[in-house]
Amino acid sequence: MTTRKKAAIIGGGVIGGGWAARFLLNGWDVVISDPDPDAERKIGEVLANARRSLPALSDCTVPQEGNLHFASSIKDAVQDAGWIQESVPERLDLKHKVFAEIQEHCPPDALIGSSTSGFKPSELQQCVKKPNQIFVAHPFNPVYLLPLVELVGAPDTVERAKAVLDAMGMKPLIVRKEIDAHIADRFLEAVWREALWLVKDGIATTEEIDDAIRFGFGLRWAQMGLFETYRIAGGEAGMKHFIAQFGPCLEWPWTKLMDVPELTDELIDTIAGQSDAQSGMHSIRELERIRDDNLVSMMRALKARNWGAGALLADHDERIKPPLPSDITQPLQTLHRVIPIDWTDYNGHMNESRYGQVFSDAGDVVMAMVGADAEYIDGGMSYFTVDNHIRYLAESVAGDEIRVRTQVLEAKGKKLRMYHEMLRADGELLATCNQLLIHVSLETRRSCDPAPHVLAKIDALGEAQAKLPQPESMR
Repeated sequence: MTTRKKAAIIGGGVIGGGWAARFLLNGWDVVISDPDPDAERKIGEVLANARRSLPALSDCTVPQEGNLHFASSIKDAVQDAGWIQESVPERLDLKHKVFAEIQEHCPPDALIGSSTSGFKPSELQQCVKKPNQIFVAHPFNPVYLLPLVELVGAPDTVERAKAVLDAMGMKPLIVRKEIDAHIADRFLEAVWREALWLVKDGIATTEEIDDAIRFGFGLRWAQMGLFETYRIAGGEAGMKHFIAQFGPCLEWPWTKLMDVPELTDELIDTIAGQSDAQSGMHSIRELERIRDDNLVSMMRALKARNWGAGALLADHDERIKPPLPSDITQPLQTLHRVIPIDWTDYNGHMNESRYGQVFSDAGDVVMAMVGADAEYIDGGMSYFTVDNHIRYLAESVAGDEIRVRTQVLEAKGKKLRMYHEMLRADGELLATCNQLLIHVSLETRRSCDPAPHVLAKIDALGEAQAKLPQPESMR
């Protein structure tokens, strides 16, 4: 295959722009051909989103961005291109015309992918000089983030395409036989068709249907797909038991979908055998733990964005979180929680950065105690951490129940110094942190005196805590 790393994007709409971003941010030079006079502006807006999101998926240095150019014609765009991606509207006659012009001017070994969501390769290849050069490369929006690409075409061509996509961090799925709408869109169309009936018949609103997906099976599908999810539903007896229990209801008139195949013994054995090959290396208990860990990680990620199921978790936390400590004459119990799976690293214990988060969260409790809460911060004043000294004394792993005990060492004027002890539920000291915060104006980003009501609470807290003996772990 050619070693050139130049991609030509024919059609710069939503999908074409996403392809351009995916290639460009993976170090490819990109040339775009689109007759729309606003193409450069639209592509620029897509790239702005991609530049802030795609690199955030990586925990290492991403490739240097390639060069972006706009061509005045298909001829100028495809010369010397190693990959050519057609993303013009879904009109077969238009695609045929575009492919003919591409093949007239492109290198003979260039890969020519089509973003079509429905046409088969045999339909795209009609009346072209080199049919096997053209294949389906059907992505999902946004192309620069979602990894799946369905590949359909000549085996040697799609294998070459797969190598390119693998190198860009995507998930090429080679479709075994060509079929209208490939694989994923057939599922989507089935769900979409049923959703339209539910709305038309007054059964559910569009929001209620979306909630059914994003708060329910969508979370399971996102990390295990369909068959592995149902394998777990079958319990220890596995897929055969699931089909035996729920298969007959497929013949009931529950939905307005198309007919289902007859569940013969042969078909059941085929599905069960494929499920064994896919997941049989794990016990049901192991699969449940994998599933649960994945769900916790995904839902916590949504929680950080306060979106979907994550917003539900955040609301629940607000309801169940304990009241702020009220006895300021004793060490303050500022945190009580369990270590989540997404806080652990390759060593199987909590990553050192998360200790900082634990102590930061504990410090936030003290801030709220003195009145520097969310409303205060919205008003333009807050505390910034300017110094942290953390000692790591023992390991903490996912599932550990921890508490943080906090003692205020200094609370006067702009300064708030705290000493935190992180302990496991059994009392073992895991880590300590000496933390200094300075009060600031969020407008000037400089230190300033707290508001009078906060200052009064700071002074009272500092005086009460100064009477406590020094923590043993400081001695």
